[in-house]
Amino acid sequence: MSTITRRRVAGASSSTTSQENDSSTGQSSPGVRSPFDETNEKKIAYDPNDVDETTNTPRLTLMEEVLLLGLKDRQGYLSFWNDSISYALRGCIVMELAFRGRIAMVKDSNRRKYPLCDRYIEVINDKLTGEVLLDEALKMMKLSEKMSVASWIDLMSGETWNVMKIGYQLKQVRERLAKGLVDKGVLRTEKRNFLLFDMATHPVADTSCKEDIIKRVCTLLVTRVTPSAVDAATPVPHTYLRSVSMICAAYAANVLENALLYLQPDLREQAFNRVDELMNDLSAWPFEGVGAKLDIPTGSELSLEVVAAVLNVLTKMDAIADATVTIRTRKFLTNRLLQRKQMVVDVIHPARPSISKDELREKLAKMYKANKEVISVFGFKTHFGGGKTTGFALIYDNVEALKKFEPKYRLVRIGLAEAPKGGRKQRKEKKNRAKKFRGTKKAKAASGKK
Repeated sequence: MSTITRRRVAGASSSTTSQENDSSTGQSSPGVRSPFDETNEKKIAYDPNDVDETTNTPRLTLMEEVLLLGLKDRQGYLSFWNDSISYALRGCIVMELAFRGRIAMVKDSNRRKYPLCDRYIEVINDKLTGEVLLDEALKMMKLSEKMSVASWIDLMSGETWNVMKIGYQLKQVRERLAKGLVDKGVLRTEKRNFLLFDMATHPVADTSCKEDIIKRVCTLLVTRVTPSAVDAATPVPHTYLRSVSMICAAYAANVLENALLYLQPDLREQAFNRVDELMNDLSAWPFEGVGAKLDIPTGSELSLEVVAAVLNVLTKMDAIADATVTIRTRKFLTNRLLQRKQMVVDVIHPARPSISKDELREKLAKMYKANKEVISVFGFKTHFGGGKTTGFALIYDNVEALKKFEPKYRLVRIGLAEAPKGGRKQRKEKKNRAKKFRGTKKAKAASGKK
């Protein structure tokens, strides 16, 4: 006759003794089921698609990365004079929904008749993303009529005269993004006193996160990186296109300069030129230039077309459209002996910190209908207060004349000659000169020895 032993919750000693007795005899009582038995484990049902989505989503969204680039590390707030970031953040919301496969262009063959930014978008997957701003925008797009990409960005920014559509505006986007970054441990919240009022600021708590973004920006803009290598490094789909879209959005939001502060002036100019190329290549559909080499998975073409449309809208923003450059030439002189035209060039760039010499050579080539290879520019200096730069330009009749009369260091700059490598003695003399003390440093070194 078998006895049933009741397992007590409070007194664990009796249960342990019964288990020890059972184990010593090698038999277990039939009425008792061990809590460590595999048959007693709870099984939880889950959707494998949910697991794949969590592993394939990045830690930070496009909006959060752009906001991080604009935030001052210690002060924890954006520049008060930046009025472009709000519009760019709404564009990032639309791009993020497209990257996550929630929205796409309306599949209609007639849509190619219209400009890219005026094509309608629709919701193809109404599953919530877990991000508050993305879910709010997704619900609005699902419940309302189909509208174009430019219309959605304008409505979410509040730039509309239609009183009936004021409710589409997403309010306090920057503050809500900052609070989301606080929850993720990237930022922290502090209260700062601004004389007349107190304001909540969000200094950077996890500096490594922002450093990773800056490193990624500099790597993509300065070094030669293939899209396939970037995509293979992480499981997140469209990693290269996501990073480039973030850089273009940061450029439109006037916060990209914060990531390029640590670069040398030449590399910084190269980076800005690279951004202009990327904006031109990826703001058209199908993608051009670098974008034409991307491996686009089947089924995601309509979603990536939305990304191209958003970048097309961002290229027309005032921050970029107003960054026009006016070139004026004076003291024009034709020198037949040296086979060239020489002039003084005034460059007016009110919305840009500077203009690269490569871009200046291209603009002069268009003005005088000459080849870019025969133009040499030098001696440019920015006036006090910025906005205007003055220098000299030479337009030769042919490349042979340019190589004959131009100094070698200028030929090295434009890639028509190789920089001479100094001898060993010359390098050692330069190294020894760098070790010598000069000026006030010499006096300080002498006093230190005493």
